[in-house]
Amino acid sequence: MSFTNHRKMQLYGALLLLPAALLLTTFAYLPTVTTVINSLFLPGFRGAPTEFVGLENYQVLFDDPTFWKVARNNLIYAVGTIPTSIALALGMALFVNGKLRGRGFVRMAYFTPTILPMIAAANIWMFFYAPQIGLFNKLLGMLGFSGVNWLGDPSVALSSVIVMSVWKEAGFFMIFYLAALQSMPPELKEAADLEGTSRWSFFWRVTFPLLMPTTLFVLINALINSVRVVDHLFILTKGGPNNATNLLLYYVYENAFSFFDRTTAATITVVILVVLAVVATLKFTILDRRTHYQ
Repeated sequence: MSFTNHRKMQLYGALLLLPAALLLTTFAYLPTVTTVINSLFLPGFRGAPTEFVGLENYQVLFDDPTFWKVARNNLIYAVGTIPTSIALALGMALFVNGKLRGRGFVRMAYFTPTILPMIAAANIWMFFYAPQIGLFNKLLGMLGFSGVNWLGDPSVALSSVIVMSVWKEAGFFMIFYLAALQSMPPELKEAADLEGTSRWSFFWRVTFPLLMPTTLFVLINALINSVRVVDHLFILTKGGPNNATNLLLYYVYENAFSFFDRTTAATITVVILVVLAVVATLKFTILDRRTHYQ
């Protein structure tokens, strides 16, 4: 290939990448840089210029007990939703991947919560959790138990939100596991059957290791989902009672649009981005050693 043709191919490739690069720069890189800059300044009042304060905003944030309570809530939420959603998704994928009567209907039933808008799903679960007329309390009453204030009791409110989130996410993750299971060579199962390998042994020694690329992908998505909770909190609890269900991104929303404290919102956002980057890096570093790419 001549030098001229090579330059033309490079230009052609750059032009193909240009739309994606513009979108990423406009909606990802520039907002990130702007947020980092805003977290280092104090806004001016009544026309006064902004003041550079360095890391002082972070010191104020880390001295705020509400921030640590919200961060603790988010950690509990992540621990409650990520492994449960992934384990449930894997179990559902294994179930619907086998020989099953009405398999298409079962798959559709598992995936239906995913396609529901989050606001609609939150309103459905708000009816389930209603103290007087809610489905769950009606069932408890039929069994002779007293009702529970699912969203009003600080001791159970966050758990109630976690249950709804698992119900919403598991079907989405199931699709990726199902696609990975269907792409596995059938010769592996045939060879295992000839050798008399049990299903459990085949799963742990063959199936699960081959699913590690999918698991890594799902883990990263589940991690991101665990810190981008806003809409169903807005419908169900608004972060209450007494910040019992307040999570980091909803706390950012409150500071930015309810309290009009854009500096604190920017500072919390930077902290979230740093934590996500560190955790994602650790996941890639640790799990990549156990991942078998086909």
